[in-house]
Amino acid sequence: MASESPDSFGLGLDEPPQPARAQPYRVLARKYRPQRFDELIGQDAMVQTLGNAIKRDRLAHAFLLTGVRGVGKTSTARLIAKALNCIGPDGQGGPTISPCNVCEPCVAIAEGRHIDVVEMDAASHTGVDDVREIIEAVRYAAVSARYKVYIIDEVHMLSKHAFNALLKTLEEPPAHVKFLFATTEVNKVPVTVLSRCQRFDLRRISAEQLGRHFAHVCEKEGVEVEPEALALIARAAEGSARDGLSILDQAIAHGAGGVTADQVRAMLGLSDRGATRRLLGLLLGGDAQGALAQVREQYDLGVEPSALIRGLLESVHGITRAKVGGVQDPAQSVEEREAYADWASRLGYATIHRIWQLLLKGLSEVNTAAMPLEAAEMALLRVIHASELPDPGALIEKLMSGEAVAAAAPQAAAAPVQGSVLKAPPSFAALVDLLATNGKPHLAQQLHDFAGLVRYAPPELVIRPSKPLSGDLVRDISAALKALSGEVWSVRASDEPAEPTLLEQEKMEAETLRQAVLETPTVRAAFDAFPGAELIHYSTNEERSA
Repeated sequence: MASESPDSFGLGLDEPPQPARAQPYRVLARKYRPQRFDELIGQDAMVQTLGNAIKRDRLAHAFLLTGVRGVGKTSTARLIAKALNCIGPDGQGGPTISPCNVCEPCVAIAEGRHIDVVEMDAASHTGVDDVREIIEAVRYAAVSARYKVYIIDEVHMLSKHAFNALLKTLEEPPAHVKFLFATTEVNKVPVTVLSRCQRFDLRRISAEQLGRHFAHVCEKEGVEVEPEALALIARAAEGSARDGLSILDQAIAHGAGGVTADQVRAMLGLSDRGATRRLLGLLLGGDAQGALAQVREQYDLGVEPSALIRGLLESVHGITRAKVGGVQDPAQSVEEREAYADWASRLGYATIHRIWQLLLKGLSEVNTAAMPLEAAEMALLRVIHASELPDPGALIEKLMSGEAVAAAAPQAAAAPVQGSVLKAPPSFAALVDLLATNGKPHLAQQLHDFAGLVRYAPPELVIRPSKPLSGDLVRDISAALKALSGEVWSVRASDEPAEPTLLEQEKMEAETLRQAVLETPTVRAAFDAFPGAELIHYSTNEERSA
C-alpha cells in the first residue's frame, strides 16, 4: 500500500513553505577573523615558532601575546587553543599548527562555547576573587578537551593582589592546563608574571599588507573599490587589521556598495593629497595669500586643521625619503612620486629639516590651541617666512669666505662710521688687544685662546681654530673690525698650517722662563739642600723693579 501524506486524511497539515530566516549581519572585523594560522597577517615569525614547538612537543605552559590593538592577539589565543585541542576530522589527530576547523573542539572553540576553553576579560574581572576561581578550577581535569585553556584578555588590568595570587599556579600549573594572556600594555604586567610566560610580540601590520587583505575582503564581498581608497584606509588603520576592517565596513556603507578615494577622504575628514601638494607648493613659493586661501578652502570642505598639518608633514617626509633614495611607498600615486622627486632635487636637507620642525611645532600648537584654524594659519605663515631665509649652511660658508661681508660693503659704505676710526694694528696680538679694550672682550678671548694665526695682512685675517667655534664668530669679528677700522675685513677660517694660539705661546714662554729659573745656581743649590722641594712661585728682576 502506498504511503499517504497526512493531508490525504483531511487533517489540513500542509503549510506553505516558510522563507529562510535572514542571518543577522556580521561586521567585517568578526566575519573575517582568522580561523587558521596562515590567515594571520604579518606574524610569520610567531607562527613558525609555535609550529616548531607543537611538532617537537615543547609547548610552554603559559603564553603572553602583546601588541597594538587589532593585530590579532585574542584571535591568536583562540587559534592556539584550537591547535592544542584539535582531534582532526577522523577524531584521531593530535596537536597541530593547522587545526582542521571541522572537528567538534575546533567548531566549539571558534563559536566560543567550549567548556574547557575559558575566556576572561581582565578589564571587568580585576579582583583576586576572580583569579581564585581559576586557581580552584585548574585542579580538575578537562571535561572533553585535551587541554584546559584559560584566555585572559587585557591581563594588565588585573590588580596587584590578583597577580600575586596567580603566580604560584602560573609557575607550576597541572599538565592539562595552558594559560594564554593578551595585553596592549605589556609594561604594566609585573616582571614576575613575564618571567613565567613565553612571550610573543605581534608586529604592527604594514599598510601594504593591510591593503592586500582589504582588497581580498572586498573581492569576497563583491564590492568595487578604488586602489587609492584601499591605500587611504590602510594608512588610517595604523597597523591594525580590526580598525581597518571597521573603516572599510563604514566606507562600504557610505558608498552604497562602491568605495572611492574621495568618499573615504570625506568620511575620514582627510585632505585631498593633491590639495596638500598644492598647499606645500604655495608655502615653498612664499605665497601667503594663496596659502591662507587654500587652508580656508580645505577647512570649509570639512578638513580639520590638525589633519591638514599632518598631511603636510607626510609630504615633507615623502620628499625626504625621495632625496635619500628610500623604498617607494606603494600607497603613493605616480603624480605624488614625481612631485616629491622634483622637490627633493631642488631643496637642501637643511631647508627640509627646518620645514619639518616648523610643521611639527605647528601641529603641537594646533592640537592644544583654543582656535585651531587660526593656529594652523600662523604656523604656515612661519613656514613661509622661514622659506625666504637663506640656507644656514650656505650663509656660514659665505661668512667664512668673506663673500657676505664684501657683498654688504656698498651698503655699509654709504652709512657714516660711528665713533673714531683706528688704524689697523701692526700684529695679530695687537689686534686681539684692540678688541679687548674696545668693548669686545669675548671675541678677543676666543681669538686669544683658540685661534692659531695663518695669515695677518690687514684687511685680511685667516685663522685656524684649535677647536670647533661658533658659526657666528667669523661674522662677529668682521663686523667688529669694520666698526673699529672703517674698512671691510675679510676674515675666514682655514685648515692651513698655523702658528700656535696666543695662549699656547704664552704658556710656552712661561715654561721657558721657569726652566731658566730652575737652572740658576741659587735655585739649583736650594734644591740640592732640600730634596723634594717644589718651585711654587718666582719673580724676575724686571718684575721686582716694577
